Amino acid sequence: MTDKHQTIPEWPDDLTEGIRQALVSSNRTLVVLDDDPTGTQTVYDVPVLTVFDEPSLTEAIEAAPPVLYILTNSRSMTELQTHELHVQLAQRLRDVAKKTGRRLELISRSDSTLRGHYPAETDTIAGVWPEQADLTLVMPFFAEGGRLTIDGQHYVCDGESMVAAHETPFAKDPVFGFQTSCLPDWVEEKTKGRVKADDVIVIPLELIRDEGPAGVQKLLDEAPPKTVCVADSATDRDAAVVAAAVGQSSRRIMARVAASYVRARAGLSKQPLLTAKQLCDDNPNGGLVMVGSHVPKTTAQLEHLMEHVPSLHSIAISIEDVLQAPDDVVAEIVDELNNVLQSGKNAVVFTSRELFTADSDDENLEISNIISKCVSDIVAKLEVRPRYLIAKGGITSSDIATKSLGVKLATVAGSILPGIPVWRIGDEAKFPGMHYVIFPGNVGGDDALTAAVEKLSGENE
Repeated sequence: MTDKHQTIPEWPDDLTEGIRQALVSSNRTLVVLDDDPTGTQTVYDVPVLTVFDEPSLTEAIEAAPPVLYILTNSRSMTELQTHELHVQLAQRLRDVAKKTGRRLELISRSDSTLRGHYPAETDTIAGVWPEQADLTLVMPFFAEGGRLTIDGQHYVCDGESMVAAHETPFAKDPVFGFQTSCLPDWVEEKTKGRVKADDVIVIPLELIRDEGPAGVQKLLDEAPPKTVCVADSATDRDAAVVAAAVGQSSRRIMARVAASYVRARAGLSKQPLLTAKQLCDDNPNGGLVMVGSHVPKTTAQLEHLMEHVPSLHSIAISIEDVLQAPDDVVAEIVDELNNVLQSGKNAVVFTSRELFTADSDDENLEISNIISKCVSDIVAKLEVRPRYLIAKGGITSSDIATKSLGVKLATVAGSILPGIPVWRIGDEAKFPGMHYVIFPGNVGGDDALTAAVEKLSGENE
């Protein structure tokens, strides 16, 4: 482990405004293909599209936004499904770019703890639209989540400790597990040896901080075609240096990144956290928290919430019952929830914490999707509009947005807590205009979910 991120001075210049001005004046839109909705956790005043038909894509691009998110929810798909989706998306986006005359820069946003369909998604885009991927940039840095990359090694920070990513529970994910947090080796592992670790170029922290955008741009411009580059980053300023270099480079770079890179590449400064007054409906009903994620951090946050906010009405979803009779489970919980929310009481609904696993990745995804469908069906069948709505977990929040609420177009309003985004959903949705809190499964301390609920309840402003 190294402390060089604390001893080497950062690049001295604030690059944010210059990056923003260059982007706005470039006739370019950053199109972020997001494998679950938590990737909006670093941006604000940005549109999010959840449908991919060509008229919707055309309309969104013709509005000339500097940044457009497209929610693919592909982390809940099999590799074949996400391949087919990305073929379709890349073809349509290529056609829309040609029709509108707008330059599109595609960004593949995924998990800061190295989970997701890499390299399937970037390979698919490159196969359909090769001009998008002269180089590939891998940068899982995420400031708010304490995900740092130093000397090509990726770390997860918790308090004062830095743990190599492969030593965390995320590395044991039943679908997207991995053996190493050395990113060149991780690239070789995930590409099954097609890309050798020795051929991966590391953009080191020393270069980022000593030579700034010009030094990083030179490295990118001189890299052999189709090279995979991995970038060190320990602060938002480091990410901005890399983002500025990408914007200035002569190469077309496909970025496979976590959320902090998107903020840097968009030239967005940080804004204050949203308040309860900005977020809550003006109605007397109770608020609702839906918890689907099974990562250990979510379980710890759920336990903290139930211990410290005992007034919450809690409902456990039995996974065993869901796998046997999902419709009966949904009907019973919806009836209970309508009564609880109408009485003005806040509620939390959570899946039981036991983990069901199968023999293959595809079967594990199928179990996950059955459970997620149950959770989303509960919200879809609700008759009472909650005063606020929090969804915990990436797949859970995506399914609730698209399948329960029917969201087609939303706007990222900002964040309720660091790394926890809020969408303002469109008029087409089940609860028009509602502010919807998308709480990642792997973000925040043990008290974070409690803090969000207390804030929305007016107890922690």
